[in-house]
Amino acid sequence: MNEKHSKPSMLSVVVLGASGDLAVKKIFPALFSLYCRKLLPASFHLYGFARTEMSDEAFRTLLLSHLTCRYTPGESECQALMEGFLGHCSYIAGNYDDADSFERLNRVLEAAEPADGTTKRLFYLSVPPFIFEPASASLHRAGMLKEIPGTRQCRLVLEKPFGRDRASSDALTKDLALLCAESQIYRIDHYLGKEVIQNLMALRFSNLIFEPLWNRNNIEHVRISWTEEIGVEGRAGYFDQYGIIRDVMQNHLLQMLALVAMEEPANLHPESVRDEKVKVLRSIQPVCFKEIVVGQYTAAEFRNRQRAGYLEEPGIPADSRTATYAATVMHVRNRRWDDVPFLVRAGKAVNDQKAEIRIRFREVPANIFNASPTPPRANELIIRVQPDPALSLSVMTKVPGLRMSLHKTELNLSYASTFNATIPEAYESLLLDVIRGDKSLFIRDDELAASWDVFTPVLHALEECIIKPQGYAYGSNGPSSADALAALHNTVWE
Repeated sequence: MNEKHSKPSMLSVVVLGASGDLAVKKIFPALFSLYCRKLLPASFHLYGFARTEMSDEAFRTLLLSHLTCRYTPGESECQALMEGFLGHCSYIAGNYDDADSFERLNRVLEAAEPADGTTKRLFYLSVPPFIFEPASASLHRAGMLKEIPGTRQCRLVLEKPFGRDRASSDALTKDLALLCAESQIYRIDHYLGKEVIQNLMALRFSNLIFEPLWNRNNIEHVRISWTEEIGVEGRAGYFDQYGIIRDVMQNHLLQMLALVAMEEPANLHPESVRDEKVKVLRSIQPVCFKEIVVGQYTAAEFRNRQRAGYLEEPGIPADSRTATYAATVMHVRNRRWDDVPFLVRAGKAVNDQKAEIRIRFREVPANIFNASPTPPRANELIIRVQPDPALSLSVMTKVPGLRMSLHKTELNLSYASTFNATIPEAYESLLLDVIRGDKSLFIRDDELAASWDVFTPVLHALEECIIKPQGYAYGSNGPSSADALAALHNTVWE
């Protein structure tokens, strides 16, 4: 009797820019978490590649300082897992546009990969955007992006931002198309890996209660907020080139809006999901210059400490007009959402740190309780992404007693207390999807183009205009004009 033997297989993960913060603090810790949960294949190796000269041992020591045993808290077991994981890690120094460096990298990969088996190669570009093309071109010239049917798969992972506007994004997409197929490219927006964001589709499409209400007849407006209490914090060089709109709004927040507004896909196939997102993104009118407020934080005392203004931050030009805050109104022109304003804001150095979606329902018409001492308030569904992921629905209920008095009550679902489980970090989910080949949570080329169309005109208008962003004190709620913009739509930023 002949036994059938499967071919040996290997996963090779190469992180370009491996000495940077993103790689050390996010990517490798996420891979370690997958290793702890036995979600990596039996045969795998992780390679760090960067310009910094470093030995394998120094690289492993650097990684070790940021590894945590979230899923295996026992000290002895944790130590053994860390040692096992680091044994799969090595480092290669080289330049991103140097052919010899990539030829050397390719030889190292081929020496470790089975000659008579299958290989999956994952190249993660944890590098500044201007290095995307030269690094990808170097990988292509060395033959590392070439797929061999039945033998080798190759995937290229990119971090946002993908360009600065529609034209530069299109140029990058065109350049990459000459080097590898679109099916090989995984454009990461790490917010799509967050548990609550992934739950949006389940919330909408697996519960009958929401679909009849999820439209212009019942929803007054939608507010999407992303705020931080910190300033640029060491990211001055990057942030001053891109600003808050490119850094947060055009990607994270627009993706959140798309998941709220999209139609139900035919199935959960990645292309079906992304088709619906593209449709809704193409329905969004380009942001109007008259409906956007931009601001820049100024020096102030916050939480018992004097904080520097943006222009006083190290590395920021004294005449910089880069926005650290933006608030706007978006309009989705389709049958479901026509005339429902989507108010979107993002800000650094404000008085709260959160990311959330608030869906405000319309008030009950001709409400019989309007004359009561405590008039009813509109229902609101709050989807909190961070901190402490949760869902909350406000409903009006009667206060116990002999009077008819109403009270706004919150129906809360806290992920931490309800599921009593460790919530995966966004990069854990996304890296596992790359390994498995699931592209549901990654940005397709036409989706990227549609999202840039929403913001490119106003970005150009802001850059051509000589006005300065409005100042707002560090630790405040943002520029006063943003409050006025919200008031125009009968709401406030919370």
